[in-house]
Amino acid sequence: MSLETTAGSERTRLLVFNGGFLTSRRIHRILTLAGYDVRLGLPKENDVIGVWGNSPTAHRGLSVAARKDSPVLRVEDAFLRSLHPGRSGEPPLGLLLDRSGMHFDPAQASDLETLLATHPLDDTALLNRARGGIERMRDLHLSKYSAFDLSVQPPDPGYVLVVDQARDDAAVTASGGDQARFREMLVMAQEENPGARILIKTHPDTIAGHRAGYFSEAEETDRVSLINTPTSPWSLLEGAVGVYTLSSQMGFEAILAGHKPRVFGQPFYAGWGLTQDELHLPRRQRNLTRAQLFAAAMILYPTWYDPYRDQLCELETVLDTLEARTRAWRQDHKGWTASGMRLWKRKHLQQMFGREKKIRFTEGVPEHSDRPHMVWASQARGAVNAVRVEDGFLRSRGLGAELVPPLSLATDDQGIYYDPTQPSQLEELIAAREILRPDQEMRAEKLVAQIVSAQISKYNTGGAAPDLPDGHRILVPGQVEDDASIMLGTGNVRTNTELLRAVREANPNAILIYKPHPDVEARLRDGAIDAQGLADVIASECDPAALLPQVQEVWTMTSLLGFEALMRGVRVTTLGAPFYAGWGLTTDLGIVPARRGARPSLCGLVHAALIDYPRYFDPVTGDLCPVEIAVERLSKGGMPKGGPVVRILSKLQGAFATHAHLWRR
Repeated sequence: MSLETTAGSERTRLLVFNGGFLTSRRIHRILTLAGYDVRLGLPKENDVIGVWGNSPTAHRGLSVAARKDSPVLRVEDAFLRSLHPGRSGEPPLGLLLDRSGMHFDPAQASDLETLLATHPLDDTALLNRARGGIERMRDLHLSKYSAFDLSVQPPDPGYVLVVDQARDDAAVTASGGDQARFREMLVMAQEENPGARILIKTHPDTIAGHRAGYFSEAEETDRVSLINTPTSPWSLLEGAVGVYTLSSQMGFEAILAGHKPRVFGQPFYAGWGLTQDELHLPRRQRNLTRAQLFAAAMILYPTWYDPYRDQLCELETVLDTLEARTRAWRQDHKGWTASGMRLWKRKHLQQMFGREKKIRFTEGVPEHSDRPHMVWASQARGAVNAVRVEDGFLRSRGLGAELVPPLSLATDDQGIYYDPTQPSQLEELIAAREILRPDQEMRAEKLVAQIVSAQISKYNTGGAAPDLPDGHRILVPGQVEDDASIMLGTGNVRTNTELLRAVREANPNAILIYKPHPDVEARLRDGAIDAQGLADVIASECDPAALLPQVQEVWTMTSLLGFEALMRGVRVTTLGAPFYAGWGLTTDLGIVPARRGARPSLCGLVHAALIDYPRYFDPVTGDLCPVEIAVERLSKGGMPKGGPVVRILSKLQGAFATHAHLWRR
């Protein structure tokens, strides 16, 4: 499927007889982008009839198509749909558009079956993408619906998994499934695995109360039990010694997880040498690998949609989207209590963390609560069992001290990234990225290139770089001297003046360029110094992204500018212990924690710090988003400012900077 919109090219009229095609804005939009103009009425020459799978209304379109001899387009949800079932009202992230049949109906070959039977599926790049996609789905616990609470532990391993499905679902009836067939499957699972525990996995629609399944508590015995909690299929598959299914998508996922499932129907994934088939389909004669099956079913066949850019996209973009959304849901679905949050931040915190349940703001950590508790990191002293929250590393277009809301926030349940006196979740993430898969490395490389080409930094403020003298140039970023990263992460060198003196002593012949911190320049924080005589150039009100390409080194205490320099290939020397020090990527003159023993690549560091650690908010759609979308929004400007009250508070803050402690609570 082409990723370009087909506006301006030849388009196809799609005549529909189901109101859902018109009322569902997402489905209508995907079809439009795919080249179909959705209309009501009777078909003319070259028109196509659109029907939704094998739904109760499909017969209307099929009868018209038969009378008018018109081709039919079968439309279904893609195999990665959304967080929640469609009956919960969430729109899909992709569609299956099939001109030949339905992927779940073996009565006639679908476009997917034709792909699996005839496509070479031997392109190295395609198969590498497939392998990366399989690993990402496994790592992120993604399925058709992905709202799984990963804290729900699966049963002890060693069981046989029997997969239930929604009663009378089209995928069941197309394979001849009925109550008797499901009972037969359960009996055979017990007979073929004597002595093994049998777990029945309830369908998500049944758990949500939308549709009944074929199994109930009536099947439970001392060997057979139901799993009717929203447990990740990947967790269940990991502990299973066998998988039995009629035609569930979970059978496909079982193949991806390394199983050879026992299949009692004729789903799209059966008949290719990857399943144990009770029923054989003679026209399926080819043996495929898991990567080939995935490449056809997940990369070549679906039409995927990017809700942030409003365009068709590749599978990888959908995985990015689901990664951002599932991670947030898994953290937020129980709701939060929060303390230590300034008043002006609370609306934005609700947007970032209160989407499932509104945050309850409290004075401290509640003694009894069924919700996790978050606290702003600088206010976390003495807060036990609290998750710390802090701005991310790609923050905004404007200063936090000017009350500009952030596009990214990081949560840390161990410590916080700027405090090297204790472990942090970021340290754990960096160590885990010592070895990257090819898809992870490629994503990090692309992200670095996107950030560098768009000249993105944390605040994205300041103007062009001044003219710089020739010579070996060292950039020395000033910092807020009472900042927590200075108080906790430095040793002998703790002030901007001491930093400049140390750099000059070590580099007597270099050109030193001192860049004051933007909060200090705005007179909102402490740290102003007279750098004349210590620095050769004072780069006031200058965008650091404009300076970095013109210098050979950066020397810093703990400034984030050191991390930004690493992304641009600039050598970095640290005199403190910022989060990026101690991993073998910097020259460290300060004391860094001995626990930082891993040796990740720059891509590993970037993946941990910018992809794994923060969450991002898209001000255009109002949704949580992947980091790549946040970078795009920052690069294009037009970022939201605070409202009029916030702007007034910001001006007052500048006027009374010496009393900042009054509003920094």
